[in-house]
Amino acid sequence: MYTKKLIHEKMFRDPIHNYIKIEYPLILDLINSKEMQRLRRIRQLGTTSFTFHGAEHSRFTHSLGVYEIARRICEIFNQNYSQKMNPTNGWDSSETLLTLTAALLHDVGHGAYSHTFEKIFDTNHEQITCKIITSPQTEIFQILSKISATFPEQVAQVIQKNYPNPQVTQIISSQIDADRMDYLLRDAYYTGTKYGTFDLSRILRTIHPFKNGIAFKESGMHAVEDYIVSRYQMYWQVYFHPTIRAMEIGLKNLLKLAHDLYPHDSKYFKKTSPALIPFFEDTFQLKDYLDLDDGVLNTYFIEWEKGKHSTLSELAGRFLNRHPLKSVSYTKDSKTLMNELKKCIADAGFDPLYYTEMNSSYDLPYDFYRPETQEIRTQIEILFANGKMKELSSLSPLVAALAGNPQKDSRFYFPKEMLNGNQKFSEILAKFAT
Repeated sequence: MYTKKLIHEKMFRDPIHNYIKIEYPLILDLINSKEMQRLRRIRQLGTTSFTFHGAEHSRFTHSLGVYEIARRICEIFNQNYSQKMNPTNGWDSSETLLTLTAALLHDVGHGAYSHTFEKIFDTNHEQITCKIITSPQTEIFQILSKISATFPEQVAQVIQKNYPNPQVTQIISSQIDADRMDYLLRDAYYTGTKYGTFDLSRILRTIHPFKNGIAFKESGMHAVEDYIVSRYQMYWQVYFHPTIRAMEIGLKNLLKLAHDLYPHDSKYFKKTSPALIPFFEDTFQLKDYLDLDDGVLNTYFIEWEKGKHSTLSELAGRFLNRHPLKSVSYTKDSKTLMNELKKCIADAGFDPLYYTEMNSSYDLPYDFYRPETQEIRTQIEILFANGKMKELSSLSPLVAALAGNPQKDSRFYFPKEMLNGNQKFSEILAKFAT
């Protein structure tokens, strides 16, 4: 029976969580499915390894980590806060397997080079995740269906955030969830930085279910503060690093140019990059999507670098051999100078469409509940001994300073060669600093 625990637990050794414990045959079979194994071939942080060379960990390792944090939360809830102890606010133990499954599968729909690929070919990894889970053609669906005919759809509901039990949903997706906690710790470890570290053990010791979701005891408030600050620092020191963004832009422009060239030379692309044809023609099916990974794209880039299209070859070489675009910060006032810069770049022989970009990165480290906004966030609740709860930023001046205040960095990206003696370009660029 899939719902019964394994006689002998399976252990995965992990640098973040030490051991990841597999207790159910369902979870083990899902890990061994081809759709999950594909995640070994997709890097968690895309182009980040071009800047932080250790960041070569995969979506697979992250997915196991999210599962393990969710498993620990469920274990705590089952032991200390079951519905038998508290019928109103307690945890329903029958939701455990569903929660663990959703945690493991939450990223299974990520594509090759993840978010960059999504922007060019208008794919959505969450929608594809749900498609993988609910499509009879996948191994994952066949495995999930052994629980019940409705189980795949229930897992998809958790990932889509419309499952009726908010406790389950918030363990997987909220402002402090198993997903975010794992990727901060894991990405900090593999990038060699310390910004993303926080006291996971303390947070898990103070996590508490209530009727409308999850909360944290007052004694754990400072550990939650530390998590918020760690998230803020990781975004600005790692995820939004200017060079990482430069490599993402280079990758995006390379794929965009290939997409633009395809109608004019389809024979060339059918020969050098056959698995991309369904995406160039906007006819891709789920199987086409699952056939792609980072390695497949890199192989195509190597072919393009040796190919006959000069700009495509040059852009492929820049990406493969790590020649990122340079950048300068701009404001609303200096934005008016962009057309002048682009003209200089065009005059130097670089097509601004593929060699420049105005790129802005935004992050909101924490937000409180605002029903008027388009994306309503679940706020972090602090639970007091008397049973009352308060929203985190109302108690913490540190979090209040970050809450509701989007951080923004706007940069103009251009070829490094423009800095080599182009006097007019340098004169315009100097105005950005005045």
